[in-house]
Formats: sequence, structure tokens, C-alpha cells
Amino acid sequence: MSLKYKVTRRAILTSLTALTAIAVMAGSPISAWAADKIKIGFLLKTMQEERYQVDKAEFIAKATELGAEVVFDSANNDEQAQLSAFENMLSKGAKVIVLQPVNTGTAGGMVARANKEGVRVVGYDSMLVNGPLDAMVMQDSWAVGKLQADAMVKWLQAKHGKVEGTVALIRGQPGDSNANAMSSGVLDVIKANPGLKLIADQSHEGWSPDKAMATTENVLTKYGNKVDAFICNNSGMARGVIAALDAQGIANSDKVFVAGSDADLVNMQYVAQGKEAVEIWKKIKPLAHTAAEIAVKLAKDSQKPVREVIQSNKLINNGAVEVPTIVTPVVLVDKANLDSTIIADGVYTKQQVYQK
Repeated sequence: MSLKYKVTRRAILTSLTALTAIAVMAGSPISAWAADKIKIGFLLKTMQEERYQVDKAEFIAKATELGAEVVFDSANNDEQAQLSAFENMLSKGAKVIVLQPVNTGTAGGMVARANKEGVRVVGYDSMLVNGPLDAMVMQDSWAVGKLQADAMVKWLQAKHGKVEGTVALIRGQPGDSNANAMSSGVLDVIKANPGLKLIADQSHEGWSPDKAMATTENVLTKYGNKVDAFICNNSGMARGVIAALDAQGIANSDKVFVAGSDADLVNMQYVAQGKEAVEIWKKIKPLAHTAAEIAVKLAKDSQKPVREVIQSNKLINNGAVEVPTIVTPVVLVDKANLDSTIIADGVYTKQQVYQK
């Protein structure tokens, strides 16, 4: 190797080292970019329902667009798995974690731990209780249940000329705040209509479609298939109900009213086929995008009070604190408005829904 090459190489290395040091001290664009690349966690309770693929994709896309790096995980509806994933996000340096809790009653402990480490937590979709949550992005779950039950009232009126009938309420995870709120919306309508008889009110561990199917089979056996309506807290359990109805040859929205919530593709196909009466479409894009925007803002302004950083629709007391809450839209979808809602908005194509 020539002396000239050695000197030149040494000079280049020395210059690069010096430039790097100057850049760090002077706050160059390179160092600013590194500082701006914030890390946020996005932790869902499950990927069991089809809709969560959309939540994940939309959240990551928006957060990335805003300059953040996303650490994503889901917990398969397992409380312990979620705790491990949450701890992993803390160890990886997440500045904010967006959390959809598996157990809304116990997740407050995770939030308290994160806050002690200077990490803020934004609730997603399901409001945890008795924990110091920093902010919340959700749909109005009570309104979801009320929309379902109001549609059932109209269906019974059209079918019988009066609001009378038997109703089975198919709930999600026992004790889940979302399941409770949706069910509360349903029960309020039932209470307001004396002709309605609640013949079953059953929770289902893990929001399991198979367990919902088993519950439906038992109810149909007990009442000799004479059940007017099944209202379900999500799409997966509605599919379980319809499977049980199908086995009895009564999966037909002219015979039995079934309502779900999440607007999974199979359920939209059931609505088009006349097997399911209604689905509640929880608009995922505004939910995921709003959560990502809030997380990035809170990460960038970590020293400011939350209420100075974000604008919320309302404050909700979760048993521990007043949580700044942003509420995003929900829409009832039935056979009559499939084209103008879920298809017009590009969630699914006409070919996907009608399968032709």
C-alpha cells in the first residue's frame, strides 16, 4: 500500500470523525432526524377478527407517515401474553404505547408501570378501568348496542306489526368494558319495550365464535327454535350464531334477526345473502389514524400536560381519572345500504361482498 494512499485514507477517516462530532454538537439535520425518529407501541388484544388486520395496517401507515417507528404486537386474547408484550415495548424504548386491553379490569396496572417510567398510554377501542390512562380513542360502544337493538325493534314491528319477541344477547369477554357498554345499549332498548323478553344474556371468554355457537345451540334447543333475535357484541360471534341457525335451516333474516358488530367481510356477505340482518360498521381508518396522531403528538411533547397537546370530544371517568377521549363514527349496515356504505367507502368491493 502506498504512503499516499495511507495518508489519504487516514485524512478521510479523520475528517468523517470530526464531521460526525460537529454534527452531534451543532444539531445537524442528521442528528435531528435521529432524534425525531420516535418509537411508539401498538398493542392489540387479538388478531382473531378480520378487522384487526386493517387496524394494524392503518395505524402503522399513519404513524410512519408522521415519522414514527412502530413496535406492534397482539396478545391472542391472553392477559399474560399481553403483559409480556407490553413489558417488551417498554424495554425497546417506546415513548407512548397505544393499548387495546385484553382485560379492561386489570390493565390499569400496566398503565401505572408505564407512567412510572415516563411512558404515556393511549387506550384504543376498549376503555380500561381503574387505571391512570392518559388518553382514549374509541367508538361509542353504547351507541353500537343501541343501533343494533333499534334495528331489531323495526324488524319486529315490520314482521309482527308490534314490538314483541324473544331476544338472546351474545356478549363478548366477561367483564370487558366494551362488551358491557354495547350490551348496555341493547338492554336499554329492551327495557323500554315491555313486549321484548330477554331469554339469554351470556358472556363468552375470548369473544369465541365457537362458544357463541354452543350458546345458540342451547338456546334453540331450550326454546324449540322459537327465538326472534340474537344480538352479538362482534362479528365473529355473530358468525357462530349463524352457524347454529344454519344447522337448523333457519339462518334467514326473514325468520331470525341477527346483529353483529365489526363488519367483517364474511358478515357483509351474510347480510347480502339475507342470513344476517345488520352489522355495525366501526370505521377503522379514523380510529387507527386518530390513535396514531395522538401517540406521535404525546411522544413529541412528552413534558406537556396531555390536555395541552390533544383536543378531545369529552372526558370520561374510568374509575381512576378523567380520561380525555376522542370518539370516532359507527354506522349501521343492512342489505338496503350495503352499496352506499361499506362498498362506496372502499372497505370491500362489490365483487367481494356479493361474490359475483
